[in-house]
Amino acid sequence: MQPVYKSLSEVHESVAIPQRPGMLRRLFAFAGPAYLVSVGYMDPGNWATDIAAGSRYGYSLLWVLLMSNAMAILLQGLSARLGMVSGQDLAQACRRRYPKSVNIVLWLLCEAAIAACDLAEVIGSAVGLQLLFGLPLVAGVLVTVLDTFLLLFLHQKGIRRMEAFILVMVVTIGGCFFAEVLMARPDLPGIVKGFWPTLPDVDALYFAVGIIGATVMPHNLYLHSSLVQSRKVVKTARGLRQALRFNRVDSFVALNLAFLINAAILVMAAAVFFRSGHFAVAEIQDAHRLLAPIVGSGVAPVLFALALICAGQSSTITGTLAGQIVMEGFLSVRLQPWLRRLVTRAIAIIPAVAVIVLMGEQATGRLMVLSQVVLSLQLPFAVIPLIRMVSDRKLMGAFEIPAWEKTLAWVVAGLITALNGKLLFGTLSGWLAGGGGGASATRFVAAPVSVALGLLLLYLLAEPYLRGRTRKGAPGEPGVHGGGEIPALELSPPFRKVGAALDFGPTDREVLSRAAAMASASGGRLVLVHVVESAASRALGLDAGDRESVEDLERLQRHAIDLGKFDVDAEAVLGYGDPVRAIAEIVRERGIDLLVVGAHGHRGLADVVHGSTINELRHRLEIAVLVVRHPDV
Repeated sequence: MQPVYKSLSEVHESVAIPQRPGMLRRLFAFAGPAYLVSVGYMDPGNWATDIAAGSRYGYSLLWVLLMSNAMAILLQGLSARLGMVSGQDLAQACRRRYPKSVNIVLWLLCEAAIAACDLAEVIGSAVGLQLLFGLPLVAGVLVTVLDTFLLLFLHQKGIRRMEAFILVMVVTIGGCFFAEVLMARPDLPGIVKGFWPTLPDVDALYFAVGIIGATVMPHNLYLHSSLVQSRKVVKTARGLRQALRFNRVDSFVALNLAFLINAAILVMAAAVFFRSGHFAVAEIQDAHRLLAPIVGSGVAPVLFALALICAGQSSTITGTLAGQIVMEGFLSVRLQPWLRRLVTRAIAIIPAVAVIVLMGEQATGRLMVLSQVVLSLQLPFAVIPLIRMVSDRKLMGAFEIPAWEKTLAWVVAGLITALNGKLLFGTLSGWLAGGGGGASATRFVAAPVSVALGLLLLYLLAEPYLRGRTRKGAPGEPGVHGGGEIPALELSPPFRKVGAALDFGPTDREVLSRAAAMASASGGRLVLVHVVESAASRALGLDAGDRESVEDLERLQRHAIDLGKFDVDAEAVLGYGDPVRAIAEIVRERGIDLLVVGAHGHRGLADVVHGSTINELRHRLEIAVLVVRHPDV
């Protein structure tokens, strides 16, 4: 059996949540994971994509940024929910659900996405060092190896120190670009118009997909599902609901801050470069060089370079953390943190140095935009499993996402997949039309790989139907009962309404005691139910108005008043006619979650004469039924 590690075990449940009253204290305790995630949404790859889009199309693609941010908030919320409720990160959940071969491919795709992201961060940091200190680009790339040790140092100091460091970086980036936008004096009507969905030309789709890939980063979904587990949450329905609520606030604030920074980059590029006729600014170095003469301030390039270094350093921290999470999660292989980060950094440094040496420094901008498109192409392979996980009742229990959120998530997944498919088809068609070596590589390498990945996507979509309703153990971990691991179990949500069926007999006291205790414990409402079975009520129902109905209602109301002494919120409801039918109707109409009934205690022939009311009633209901018996019955 493979070892099962806690996700990011060094910081797992290391942040205590205060139990004393005070919303702000608890909100502060939960704040942090989303800020670590958000820096991935403002890394140098985003800069390259936003600058290229803004300089070429002005404000026209601002709506793509807004749409991408809305997608990110939705998907990161699902990721946090998975981590909080199941106690697994997305990679661990995939390993338990899919066959080994599928997990290997998903891991390789995720590693490719992390390498593409880290490539942009390495180049961005190196460019920032070059712009600020004149360091050669290759030397700057090699210097970025040192931030591996910065991450290790922060990791040893605890997750809260790391979150504080990241927050300082985010505030610095935001402050720099706020100043840049003020100096650029953008066109406000043009900004407003930019939020209307439109694609100026065919090539705009490439930039739109790049923006989506740069914003909704696939490895961030793995990262967030792990980081939220650094909080020591009380694993009760109430505790989990509170945790999810505070995490939604954390994600909303942090990701909208990232959106404002990305929007500021695009607006700055549009106001400075597009307006001045520089439509092909794809290199960060060109953007830095043109800022001072166009804006008319020598401060603008310095702020630009400073923000770039902060973005590169902060986003590389989260990228290497994501690498650790996916390796441990998919493969259950654990490396020393410093070694894992050196591996991740080496994978990014080698192609960066190769591109700079072979193609020159001017190719780094195009390489960063391409890296963001690669991220977008990998997105469906993270998004579809995530939606499957949080829609799985067996895994999530009562915290399975509701139908409306499920529908919205699938719409987002479909949109991302469709855009990627269109871009991929257009790219492959162009390579084939170009002939030569590119066409051969497309026929024998790119096209077969694309088809294979398409089949993998179809498998991820159809997997629940292929495996049926039975759940076997994790691949490679068989057990006597078909699974080597204990299934994840969480408490169900509290009962909103508890029903107590009273027949004014000796069992009523036990029924009332049990039902009132459960309603009080869950903070729900107690519904006292009695069915009048007189001849008049059977014939006329509610219109009977006979003496028995009046007396029975008064008796129920006295019970409700007595229960008020114990701070139990109770109401009285009468039914008429057949008890089974009447009780079932009241349960449905009143939205009762749990029904407590008393056993009549009949045996043998008496049970046949009096009728098996409880059994018949249970077959009519789709809620929990608690049967209690008086000790003397």
